[in-house]
Amino acid sequence: MSDFILDIKQIRNNAREHIKDGAVTHDYRANKEAIIKILDSSLATEWLCVLRYTQHAKAAEGIHAEPVAAHFAEHATQEQGHADALATRIKQLGGTPNLNPSTLAQRGHTDYKECDTLVDMIKENLVAERIAIDVYSAAIRYIGESDPTTRRILERILEVEEEHADDMADLLKAYDARDKIH
Repeated sequence: MSDFILDIKQIRNNAREHIKDGAVTHDYRANKEAIIKILDSSLATEWLCVLRYTQHAKAAEGIHAEPVAAHFAEHATQEQGHADALATRIKQLGGTPNLNPSTLAQRGHTDYKECDTLVDMIKENLVAERIAIDVYSAAIRYIGESDPTTRRILERILEVEEEHADDMADLLKAYDARDKIH
């Protein structure tokens, strides 16, 4: 293994010369436009999830609705946190977060779907989480080592999306088991 050597004088010069580039330094290795596009579609997806979970939390009805609605509301809050992190990273990379509500559905990966029953709400949210898991996993592989900050943000989001999918799968199993008893 060779010694770790930096040209501090050159790093300082680059920092001053490119000061308007903010967090994007000379050493940034990713395709910034591609990363911003990934982050923008993920931002749209997260907002669709916020809206869907919130709508389902408010529309949930029935004797077993209260604890499920609480899950939906908690997930909506976490999805909004994801959206905030993605928007912040877009800005750090020199982009502008696109929060135009009229284009969210076209830019996002998941669908916004209202449902009539609690089981359908759980299923729809589980499908959305599974889509998000696949998309975030692919984005993480694409980014690799080229943008460790964005990769870590997406890895943290992916971890929570997997927890959400697990929660929804457990709820669905509970309803399936309940239906078998009755």
